[in-house]
Amino acid sequence: MIEYRNYLEKENYSKTTIETYTKQAEKFVNWCTKNYTTTKSIDYKTFLKYIKNLQQKQTTKKTVKHKIGSLKIYFKYLLSENYRIDNPIENINIKGVKRVINYNLLEADELEDLYYSYESNNIADNYHRICAKRNKIIVGLLVYQGLTTTELIQLELENLEIYKGKIYIKSGTRSNARTLELKSWQVIELLEYVKEVREEIINIKHIESERLFIPNNKRLGNTVQNILKKLKQTNNKIINSHQIRASVITNWLKQYNLREVQVLAGHRYISSTERYVQDDLESLHEIVNNFHPIN
Repeated sequence: MIEYRNYLEKENYSKTTIETYTKQAEKFVNWCTKNYTTTKSIDYKTFLKYIKNLQQKQTTKKTVKHKIGSLKIYFKYLLSENYRIDNPIENINIKGVKRVINYNLLEADELEDLYYSYESNNIADNYHRICAKRNKIIVGLLVYQGLTTTELIQLELENLEIYKGKIYIKSGTRSNARTLELKSWQVIELLEYVKEVREEIINIKHIESERLFIPNNKRLGNTVQNILKKLKQTNNKIINSHQIRASVITNWLKQYNLREVQVLAGHRYISSTERYVQDDLESLHEIVNNFHPIN
């Protein structure tokens, strides 16, 4: 399992996740040995027996789902090392697991309004004005590219491809790397930010950093929370950054196919993207029931 552990480390998984995934893989390998098969040769039909074995141990559906999810990573590793030419469990999904449904999703025009309503010029105090300019760029990345707070924190200057109108998002513990298109107005404001605004903030703070966004204090996460409070004043539907990201992904699904949205969102599995399709339908179903209840 040393090679698999090294693979997980290269994929930037946390230490806790690496331990969990490695243990699940070891248990699976042992099961294969006892059942006269191997991880390199097991097929879909035989893997179903492994699922049945997990279910017989009175494991909850949610736990079974998590264990299979970790093994999907293991099969991905086997593929990368050419131990296999297929992933027999890629499309396995345990039904009956309660999903977190996204309500109060924002339409595309509501998201855009958050950006254009964010004031960044008519502010008398210089420091608060340059911070507002930085914050507006963060709002843009939330409502147009659907970035998470973690992704915003990890952004560095080298991730910007301003003259190509693109930004590179590094992979995370649960997400794939991707390069996203920027809106033309985002490019203009980022140019000003990198050349002037960011430099002013650095001079005021007396720090050196390769991070794209320099927070007011030590944590950019706190800055994002303050931004969200201000956005709520524009639209009281605002709950958190997860809701904004869910709204962006749901709106993407109205323009692009599943695979394209999977790439844009950085989802490792198509099932993660499919959840937003189902959530959208379930939200619609609830609206219909609320306004047209069945007697």
